[in-house]
Amino acid sequence: MTGGADPAGASARGLDAFHRAQELEDQVVQGSFPDFLDGPVDQAARRLLGCFLLRDYEDGGRSIVRIVETEAYDQNDPASHAYHGRSERNAALFGPSGHLYVYFTYGMHYCCNITCDQDGFGAGALIRACQPVAGLSLLKSHRHGRHPDRDLTNGPAKLSQAIAVDKTLYAHDLRQPPLRLVQGGLQTGERVEATVRIGISKAKDARRRYIIAGNPYVS
Repeated sequence: MTGGADPAGASARGLDAFHRAQELEDQVVQGSFPDFLDGPVDQAARRLLGCFLLRDYEDGGRSIVRIVETEAYDQNDPASHAYHGRSERNAALFGPSGHLYVYFTYGMHYCCNITCDQDGFGAGALIRACQPVAGLSLLKSHRHGRHPDRDLTNGPAKLSQAIAVDKTLYAHDLRQPPLRLVQGGLQTGERVEATVRIGISKAKDARRRYIIAGNPYVS
């Protein structure tokens, strides 16, 4: 055959891509919990880039996303929910690291943070954006199927909706199902960039937003 399409070649490439995706999913499912979350929140927020969130649903479905954007907050930061001390609403931020701090914003959206630093010190990394890895159809269904793939999880409220996070997961231990945090890392050629945070009115110049530079899923 000369010229034109190569159906056999396209099929083989598609199969190779499927096997690579399945291999990555298997690695994430068997992966370990990160060991750095009890350190300073800015270090943790950086190192969370490339880690995975594995979400199991009640109907047996599963989705996996890769963290590509975070923001760091702590009790010494005027922009942080922890700045004015511990309260019923923000208690999870002052608890042990590796738990979920979920809050409701603008009367309609949930956002999720991973608690960091030592127990008793209020700190957390806001998960601003992720890259879909597995379970794309489930992510789309939770976002009501109206959005392009790149827009499914490229913002904190979008992400929470896509992976079905709400207040029922407040203070959830991310070592356990139905939502687990799994160690990951930067891929060859990727680099971290620190920038100012988004949508805040205080400490606006602090460069505590961390992104995988050039990743198309960054918000």
